[in-house]
Amino acid sequence: MTVADPRQTARFLGAFFDELAKWGVHDVVVSPGSRSTPLSMVAYELSCRAPERMRVYVDVDERGAAFFALGLAKASGRPAAIVCTSGSAVANYYPAVMEAESSRVPLVVLTGDRPPQLQGLGAPQTCDQLHAYGSHVRAFRAMPLPAADEQSLRFARQAAREACIAAMGACPSPSQARGAAGSEAAHQRIAGACFGGPVHLNFPFDEPLKPDTKLDDLFDGGLAPAPANDAAHGLVQPQGHISGAAAADMARTLQANDALLLAGEGSCATIEDAKAVMEFARAFAMPVLADPLSGLRCCPDELLVENYDSVFETGGEVADEQLNPQVIVRFGRYPISKKATQWVRRLEEAGALQIVVDPLETRDTNAGTTAFVRAMPVDFARSMTRAERTEGGPAAAAAKEHAFAAAWQRANAEAAGRIFAADTAANQQADAFEGAYVRRVLQLAPEGSCLFAANSMSVRAVDTFYLKGDKRLCVLANRGLNGIDGTVSTALGAAQLFERTTLVVGDLTMLHDINALALQRELRVQCQLAAGRTPGETTPDSNVEMQAQRLGITIVLLNNNGGGIFDMLPQKSSEAYFERLFLTPQDVNFQAAAAAFGVPYAKVDTLQAFDQAYCETLDVPGISLIEVPVPLEGIRERYGRFW
Repeated sequence: MTVADPRQTARFLGAFFDELAKWGVHDVVVSPGSRSTPLSMVAYELSCRAPERMRVYVDVDERGAAFFALGLAKASGRPAAIVCTSGSAVANYYPAVMEAESSRVPLVVLTGDRPPQLQGLGAPQTCDQLHAYGSHVRAFRAMPLPAADEQSLRFARQAAREACIAAMGACPSPSQARGAAGSEAAHQRIAGACFGGPVHLNFPFDEPLKPDTKLDDLFDGGLAPAPANDAAHGLVQPQGHISGAAAADMARTLQANDALLLAGEGSCATIEDAKAVMEFARAFAMPVLADPLSGLRCCPDELLVENYDSVFETGGEVADEQLNPQVIVRFGRYPISKKATQWVRRLEEAGALQIVVDPLETRDTNAGTTAFVRAMPVDFARSMTRAERTEGGPAAAAAKEHAFAAAWQRANAEAAGRIFAADTAANQQADAFEGAYVRRVLQLAPEGSCLFAANSMSVRAVDTFYLKGDKRLCVLANRGLNGIDGTVSTALGAAQLFERTTLVVGDLTMLHDINALALQRELRVQCQLAAGRTPGETTPDSNVEMQAQRLGITIVLLNNNGGGIFDMLPQKSSEAYFERLFLTPQDVNFQAAAAAFGVPYAKVDTLQAFDQAYCETLDVPGISLIEVPVPLEGIRERYGRFW
């Protein structure tokens, strides 16, 4: 049997992790395990020697760890890495890998494995991990056993580069990708605009597993001659400039027709992106129907239409035919609103044109794409604004009929009035429904903070009650597969990029990832590391140091004790199967669960009590939980007054 050389293992992985850091991977989430020991220890050593280059998080649950990394990558726009041991640990990454694929989030999966001579012979904790995630990853590489000759070290670096290139895909920019954790660039993000995906590298290791991490040149192996400019490290962006006749033709089409912009998830990543998109809309007098995950609802522009879901009738119909455009420009995936997607299908069947702008693919479930522009949305917007000026400028824009935009502005204002009226009514009731609490979150959440919405009714409530304004919020959700897997973990990962984060979540989703509350301890460890303390070290000013870090997450748990969304779906029935198979009440004592993990807890049943509890959590570091009991039945009726 072969025996591993701890020095060779360390130098091989040292070159690998050093190169990952150079290409933008600054966060590594480790789940403890034996066979992944070399990966975990070398990543940890780099985080100790150069904490500004790499930060290591620890989560004992692989499923939660993968979603935590997903949140880090979604919020930062750069790849995060996850490390696990062999066997079933690899399978626990699967849900997050699939979500990363569908949501285009850059994720680098590093799995430890048994060496080739132990495969297929019944060795413990051993299974076939090659291509474990099938077609759900953008790239897979079976790594060799570690070696420390010059060619092997150069290969380790190239493997890291290739992994980052595949994971990043068409992510917004090298500068964003390489920004340090908690950087100002990260704080300026207003949406989770990513165009990357997951990659998988499988590392076989022989015993002894413990690498020699004390080598002075641990991270120097395989280095090529230093480039004259460090900016040579980075990722090439797709060409986004729409030039020549194509841009001119599109500009004339938009000028000559009633056109609108349907802005889906990830349309904008920053305030500057949002400004460019709205300038494009103003140039062509286009109403902008903005999904809550588009990053555009922080723009108080009169052309911004945020209440469109409340304008549509069942099946995607509109009462006012004047609201129907002749041309639709779509950024990103279709919006959360099912009625909006149905409306677009009706328009396409009637002959409307749809121009889809995306750097990768159409994502057109309606199968109605007229033209596809392979570009970043913001690059397309800027190119079209330039083309509009060339094709006639202000005179052409002024000549265009503005009745279409005015009709959408009226419809949007009427829908906003219904929401404001509901706010007034809710203030007069002690049992205000969940929408009123979501409105409170949106009003009270600090400027520049992150709002993470769970799926099911939570994200739909945010869609309905998130009115446009000039408050900068980064609104995120896991809308790739619309599942409830790992939601709390993902939100906690995203929270690492913000001083304050609010998660709006239902009880079944919370229960599905309740073990994520165990990360309360890891957050305290990160605060101590940031303060220059040894984890676990107790000092008279430890609490002050933790308070100074200010990183806090408020979980707003809207507990209707069941799957309330099914009350709005065709499965609804008075027969016994409906409660047994769909509503599924669990009767969980969330106060006891919070206490088990040392999470501060409050339970409220009025808006006034909620305001006080929520504002108090804004001064508390770590995780806090506010439970709001809401009715299980009658959701359709409670929401119906807004439509």
